[in-house]
Amino acid sequence: MTKRIISGVQPTGNLHLGNYLGAIRRWVDIQKDYQCLFFLADLHAITIAQDPEKLRSSVRETAAAYIACGIDPKKSIIFPQSTIAEHCELAWILSCNTPMGWLNRMTQFKEKAGKDKEKAPLGLYSYPVLMAADILLYKTTHVPVGEDQKQHIELARDIAGAFNREYGVEFFPLPEPVIGAEAARIMSLRDGTKKMSKSDESEYSRINLTDDADAIALKFKKAKSDMEEGMSYAQNRPEAANLLSIYAALKGISKEKALEECQSLNFSAFKGQLTDVAVAHLSPITQKMRELLASPDYIDGILKEGVQKAAEIAEKTMGEVKDLVGFLKL
Repeated sequence: MTKRIISGVQPTGNLHLGNYLGAIRRWVDIQKDYQCLFFLADLHAITIAQDPEKLRSSVRETAAAYIACGIDPKKSIIFPQSTIAEHCELAWILSCNTPMGWLNRMTQFKEKAGKDKEKAPLGLYSYPVLMAADILLYKTTHVPVGEDQKQHIELARDIAGAFNREYGVEFFPLPEPVIGAEAARIMSLRDGTKKMSKSDESEYSRINLTDDADAIALKFKKAKSDMEEGMSYAQNRPEAANLLSIYAALKGISKEKALEECQSLNFSAFKGQLTDVAVAHLSPITQKMRELLASPDYIDGILKEGVQKAAEIAEKTMGEVKDLVGFLKL
């Protein structure tokens, strides 16, 4: 069986350092070992209302970020999720085999819906089934995820197993999670206990991949500090631990090595050193993104090619699924 990876990022707002270190950079590394599909998750994005023009623009910007970070269109398939209708088609079929109790256990709905669950859209509740369809449509064998997303892969495995049992076949493989390193979990620059997020109101909570050197320097300068001397991974110093983790990830060294290099520095000196490392690492990505975004026809060409390749796999899978379910072919 072909070892196949699939993953995607919602094209809403600027991609940030957490997206890069926690996901996209890992995708670059695994291209050589798997057949890879990386999609722009625009169907998932509309669980929250989006401006249509901004969404279209964000899809291109996210695609540009993928390529600038090192996703090779010659090795991997890059495409907008909404261009492959089979994602939604399979999601409906799978939803008919998914007990409500499984979805009731999903923690992200509870977190995102908040206290007023009655007003939350159905898509926010049922999107884990669409996520399972994203994975199973391509008979994916492995999915790179963070530890906090492992629950979704477990659900996809459960849904695949339920379908296989319902129709008495071993049709969908049970996808295996590929869990990233602890250091790749990047937290907010304003609160070291919360993940870095595109939805955070404060621009100073994250380093965007589009930020120039001055913006990066300012954001690290304003990053939350504490009154302790030196740098540490101590549990009661989440901001210091986060900045050290970022330093280690950007330099490609262990946490222990990062601490060895920076333990004696105060926050001010360390932030200056971290800024230099971040600017050196991210500037080529930012520059490449600008060049790509200046050529939207080039980006669209890559996406169209990706759609054709993804569609070949998706159409074959859905044809087989329809036969198993018993749909009439005319």
